Amino acid sequence: MRIKFIGSQLRTLWTVVGLVTSAIVPVLCEPWTQISVKDTTLLGPQLTPDVTNVSRDGGYSALINDNIVWLYDDTECMGYAGNQLSFVSNTAAVANPNQNISTVKDFGVVMVGSDNHGRKEYAILANDTVGTGGWIPFQPDELQFNNKMKGRERVAIWPGTSPTPISTTQAFMYAPLVYVDYQPQDPSKEYQARGMTLVTITIPSSGPIAAREGDLIIPGTEVAFGGFATLLGFTSTTDPSSGNDTRDVYLLGAANNGLQVARVNLDKVEIYSDYSYFDPQSLQFSETSPDPNISDYTQIYLPGTFTSGSVFYSPYFSTYLMIYLNRMADSTFYFRFLDLNQPLVPDPVWIQGGKDGKGIVQEDAEALVKYAWSPQQTLYSSPPGKGGFNYAGTAHPEYFNRQYFAKSLYSQSTPSGQCQNAWYGSTILSEDDAGGDGRHLLLSWTSQQQGGMDNGIYQIWLAKVEFDSISGESTGTPLSAPSASAATTSGGQQPSKTPDNMMPNSGSRIATVFGFYEWEDSCVFDAFSCILLSVIVAKGATLLL
Repeated sequence: MRIKFIGSQLRTLWTVVGLVTSAIVPVLCEPWTQISVKDTTLLGPQLTPDVTNVSRDGGYSALINDNIVWLYDDTECMGYAGNQLSFVSNTAAVANPNQNISTVKDFGVVMVGSDNHGRKEYAILANDTVGTGGWIPFQPDELQFNNKMKGRERVAIWPGTSPTPISTTQAFMYAPLVYVDYQPQDPSKEYQARGMTLVTITIPSSGPIAAREGDLIIPGTEVAFGGFATLLGFTSTTDPSSGNDTRDVYLLGAANNGLQVARVNLDKVEIYSDYSYFDPQSLQFSETSPDPNISDYTQIYLPGTFTSGSVFYSPYFSTYLMIYLNRMADSTFYFRFLDLNQPLVPDPVWIQGGKDGKGIVQEDAEALVKYAWSPQQTLYSSPPGKGGFNYAGTAHPEYFNRQYFAKSLYSQSTPSGQCQNAWYGSTILSEDDAGGDGRHLLLSWTSQQQGGMDNGIYQIWLAKVEFDSISGESTGTPLSAPSASAATTSGGQQPSKTPDNMMPNSGSRIATVFGFYEWEDSCVFDAFSCILLSVIVAKGATLLL
């Protein structure tokens, strides 16, 4: 059974329900940094030379133990004749930084036989029963169910987001556990969220290893916290969470009408009852979790439409960036930056200019709830494949960046001057020519090379973005929101040059303490659709709400 996607139906669905956004361009003080795009380069498809043919989506990554590990969602391996060799709900690969940046070495590849011409055929985690295996292990009851149903129904684990480093040798992530019924009596029950499971990742010499930390951490009736992004930071300066670790975990989850934030101490991540939730009205964390269906923008951390994305610290801009795709199926990457000159409320620590007025470091994840995000801008319009729009877009900040790891992730015995990782991506950009850590950024997305029911072909594509040089110091003079503009090379497409870079006007325009954001017109979804929004829509799957 092939992966089932219908791009045109999904695009029509979002258009019909009126998920169109708009925003107003505010007059602000000089922002913390003005970000514009200097150049974009389309690098082409990711190469998998160890596998005969592969169709898969996703494409998330992290630097772990000096290896860049890539993670994928549903993966189908095919023979030379297009026959299915294996199908699993997730796979992993390792990138060799000394080779072509587009090439990965898949983990778990085996030879499964030869075709009629005697050519050997190779597949990943080969098993001809749909959905019974994957790199992230199933629990015994999940595996038993998949074996029994033989593809008619299955439990799937889709990574959905890039892992978060705990140290230089280990990372973790929240992955959605999803029940899939290909022929449901009720079409709305084709995809049902069971919840978020916690996965830890290490990579010894034998290859990357994923381990499940229990069954479900976050129930399927809640916002899919961690499904959009997860950051690790110092404990709060004013409102510390309960726990013995010196670090807190900040989890961003995509709900129906925007992003929500949860927080927990690192040593309590497996105990959902210890999580707290950011209340945008009081600007405090509370024990009350937000309703995934909430439509009151004053109760949403960041109103808008989000499917896949990344939130990470940029050493080049000395603040957090948010790179993401929306629900409009327009194949476009958007971005925001955390504006350190826009504190939400008077605070003795988090003042204009950052923590104590001295900027922020990577461990200052608390800044996410202390400052406003900039207005949305267009970063890059990726060229769609023949099968329809692109999806599952994300950024990979471990490339072209020696400061991927926070300083606190290194052992105490590591000299300060050695607290940096290797330079990854030297085959297309040397460190000497880069202009600084994080000035260049690798993007990936899933391209539908062939759309349709049961015969879709999906491929990971890559592009490199070069940001413009940083302008002078802030002056505090008013100006409109900065716009992204870029020249493009190697087939890249030019980002919008309009001042606000927003989508078509049909929604309401709203200003909140979190800046000026787009807001969708009213739409109707049931609870499980909201939970699955960041996963199902990002995958471009057939979605009948």
